Amino acid sequence: MSHLREIRLCRHLTQVAVYMATGIDQSLLSKYERGTRMPSSRDLILLADLYQTSVDYLLERTDTAIPYPSKNIPLST
Repeated sequence: MSHLREIRLCRHLTQVAVYMATGIDQSLLSKYERGTRMPSSRDLILLADLYQTSVDYLLERTDTAIPYPSKNIPLST
């Protein structure tokens, strides 16, 4: 999962900084970045939010790092 490592480095973040921001253990993040373990959907969402990108980009389903537009959910009255 080279996009995970690449985007972290582009944002000038260490694995420890990502851990502090998301709660994802540094050793687990390292495994995600090396491709020896697949991130859970929860972790993918946390990372996509942190890096301001899409889950598809992190999973290398696209090379476009631009996030999807937010979904406006109206509040019920």
